[in-house]
Amino acid sequence: MKYNKLTCLLLAASSVLSATAKKEENLGNVKASSPSPEWLQKAVIYEANLRQGTKTRDFKGLQRELPRLKDLGVDVIWLMPIHPISVEQRKGSLGSYYAVQDYKGVNPEFGTMEDLKEFVRTAHAHDMKVILDEVCNHTGADHKWVTENPGLYALNEKGEKYGPYDWTDVYKLDYSNPGTRAAMTDALKFWITEADIDGYRCDVAGEVPTDYWEEARPQLEAIKPILMLAESSTPSLLVKAFDVDYAWPMKDVFNAIAATKGVNKWAKEHKENRPEMTAQDIPALIERQKKEFPEGSLHMNMVTNHDLNSWEGTEFDRFGPATGAFAVLSYTLPGVPMMYTGQEVGFNHAFEFFEQDSIQPDYDRNEFTTFYETLNSLKHSNRALDASVPADFYQATNPDILCFVRESASDANNDNKLMVIANLSNETVPLQLKARGLDVQDLTDVFSGTQAQLPAELKPWQYLVFAK
Repeated sequence: MKYNKLTCLLLAASSVLSATAKKEENLGNVKASSPSPEWLQKAVIYEANLRQGTKTRDFKGLQRELPRLKDLGVDVIWLMPIHPISVEQRKGSLGSYYAVQDYKGVNPEFGTMEDLKEFVRTAHAHDMKVILDEVCNHTGADHKWVTENPGLYALNEKGEKYGPYDWTDVYKLDYSNPGTRAAMTDALKFWITEADIDGYRCDVAGEVPTDYWEEARPQLEAIKPILMLAESSTPSLLVKAFDVDYAWPMKDVFNAIAATKGVNKWAKEHKENRPEMTAQDIPALIERQKKEFPEGSLHMNMVTNHDLNSWEGTEFDRFGPATGAFAVLSYTLPGVPMMYTGQEVGFNHAFEFFEQDSIQPDYDRNEFTTFYETLNSLKHSNRALDASVPADFYQATNPDILCFVRESASDANNDNKLMVIANLSNETVPLQLKARGLDVQDLTDVFSGTQAQLPAELKPWQYLVFAK
């Protein structure tokens, strides 16, 4: 959750390559004690912005889109916060979704409790799961706890309630108080039992003590198996509490490469000071994370989401001509891919955050729809793209060339294989490898459907995706 450009700049400056991560001891020799559900290996997550994403801006409007999203290849619908929004200290006329006034209420802007239940039932009928965006770190400034149970809140050195960063519309909760833990777990249980939701995306999860999440998770699982997604890059969260976290560090590498090559419009306009990077920083990050994160950790890859779109611009603003290449990588690198409202049609507009936007996506099919349908189909059909399958990186003579192969270990005949080659630069470069050669004899070009062929050189931001 980011509220304005000041917050965005502060977080970016302090968290390049480790956004929202807390410094922890390396956990690479620790195995996650609660393995992620098997279905997550092939899943595609779609973040739905209810306020901006449909003409009616509500559950019913999104429900009408479910057949289209199913055909697109979506497996999990992540609903941005659905709760009533605080009025006191509100930002803008509608406020931030993340300033929650009532954890057990439904924002009338989006419909009723029955509308939500019907949405979940319809999604389940389409074999899709629904997770709610929950804000456990803080409440809105006029949540009933503020007056009825003020001891649930953290206090600053002046003995005053406060919001983290520059979030003046919220107050941070105090998890050293057992009452806070009990109240929050009660709220999390409520939506599973009442609306049959399938899990949570937990906002700024790293700001809440890890031991709270580890305490709450078994209580939620006792109701039904759920998915827990952490908006964080805090390694300890993936030991027992969460199934998958944000690939914030990979997002930072993507943005830094684009900035280095001069195509990151947002970085240019804000004179953002990012380290210079090349394609080789991608495998370097993955190797580093093997030491930092528990064995088997999954990260959610993205080129956009509600924070990035509203505060740093669209994927086209940040990547320009490189957008396709980075979108391909978000699907083909190890991890779980996600899409954001309008991404499937190339919607190039930064949504308002505290107001209704006058511009909405037009979901008529176009080349972007075909592009993402192809990637989603590949994700579902080829075991080499299972989230946990590692990538074997090949070294090219030019550092701007990224080349890797993934093969499914579960397939004894090696029938499932993926090869990705991308030129992450704005210059034409020769395709030459340092040591190993590439065998594409049995591979098919995913986007053309023809026999794979290796070119002598790659054009600026060109990508090749071969598979069998």
